[in-house]
Amino acid sequence: MKLLAGLGNPDSQYAGTRHNIGFDVVEIIAASFGAVFSRGKGKYLSTKISHRRESIILLKPMTYMNRSGHAVVAAMNFYKIDRSDMLVICDDLNLPSGLIRLRAKGSAGGQNGLKHIIECTGSEEFARMRIGIRVDQQPLNSFSSFVLGKFSEDEREVMKKVLPVCEEAALDFAINGIEHAMNTFNKPVL
Repeated sequence: MKLLAGLGNPDSQYAGTRHNIGFDVVEIIAASFGAVFSRGKGKYLSTKISHRRESIILLKPMTYMNRSGHAVVAAMNFYKIDRSDMLVICDDLNLPSGLIRLRAKGSAGGQNGLKHIIECTGSEEFARMRIGIRVDQQPLNSFSSFVLGKFSEDEREVMKKVLPVCEEAALDFAINGIEHAMNTFNKPVL
């Protein structure tokens, strides 16, 4: 069984924000399989799909981004999932839009959801997909207002092309593993 954990913030005011791109990916996957999220045995929403004979849990932590580790560890424990079978999907302020980066392990790189998952699991050794959210690399006055802001019309057009690739990459991880997904999807989408 694999776990695809999309990170975001639970309140409706955060829907459509850059920080919720992880939620967007797992929601697209769920919709493709006709799956519906429901309350789990922790502070998360989850649903289960089957793809090419692989059982996959889709997860949305309901703990806010900087406390994502609590929900992820609760789901890992409930479903008996090893770190090697988990992919965390999140935004990356340092990557330009149209770029996704899959890695087998690594630091949080300033992403607070990843940071908390590393703290709660006691390890940096889990796969992650970082999705670029910066259309331009101009200096920002406030990182938090940017990531919690909604995508502009131009950014939404970019994301319409990026999100299906993220779905493919996440499912590829579930079937073929992180090395295959990295070799296939670590290239510009646009």
